Amino acid sequence: MATREQQLTEVFVEVADSLTDDFDVIDFLQKLSVRCMELLDVAAVGILLSDENGGLHVLAASDEDTRLLELFALQHDQGPCVDCCNDGRARINISLTDPDATASWPQFARSAQDTGFTTTNALPLRLRGRVIGALNLFRSTPDPLAAQDIALAQALADVATIAILQQRTLAHIEAERDQLQYALNSRIVIEQVKGILAERWQMPIDEAFGVFRAYARAHNRKLSGLARDIAEGVQDTDSIRTPSAGAADTSA
Repeated sequence: MATREQQLTEVFVEVADSLTDDFDVIDFLQKLSVRCMELLDVAAVGILLSDENGGLHVLAASDEDTRLLELFALQHDQGPCVDCCNDGRARINISLTDPDATASWPQFARSAQDTGFTTTNALPLRLRGRVIGALNLFRSTPDPLAAQDIALAQALADVATIAILQQRTLAHIEAERDQLQYALNSRIVIEQVKGILAERWQMPIDEAFGVFRAYARAHNRKLSGLARDIAEGVQDTDSIRTPSAGAADTSA
């Protein structure tokens, strides 16, 4: 098992990779959700980003149930994650059974509990007052997240924000909105392909996505490009589901 220091080093290496021209925002945030699972005492992770019009979107999640919960929160426009994105203030150690929480976010609190979560934390992706999203940490136990874990989670959110904004700067300010919109559109295609592969291969969505990601990494392909090829019928999906694709990473 890698030490926490080694895992943190890997995070900063991944951030450094964001300075390249072919930086993949979706894959970077997906890696970040996995890193948070490894480094923090949490059951699941979700990441929201805002588009050029201020609309919120789910860009990454540690598993399919969490992605659906985040989508549910957006559909009902409620939950600590949505509030965090709107005002930039962290929501720390929120009990989903607390009367204030159930009164403020009735549908979200109930759905989160049904998913198996008891507490949640929402931390802003923010730089100098500019909020571009939120990092959401869910726990399946009532114990509060330790202060040092909260501090580490916010640090991870901060470096992720810097990486995303720095990449946009490198791509020129004029292209910033187009790039994020492309990422959002790509995520839609990826979600469609996850469903296609799960049905075609007769396996859970998380497992199908893991095989898909493993193949993309093994063949140095961007998730968005591979997904578009599959959606357009250019890529043979039988060739993806092979032992040579490597072990599946089931984080969605």
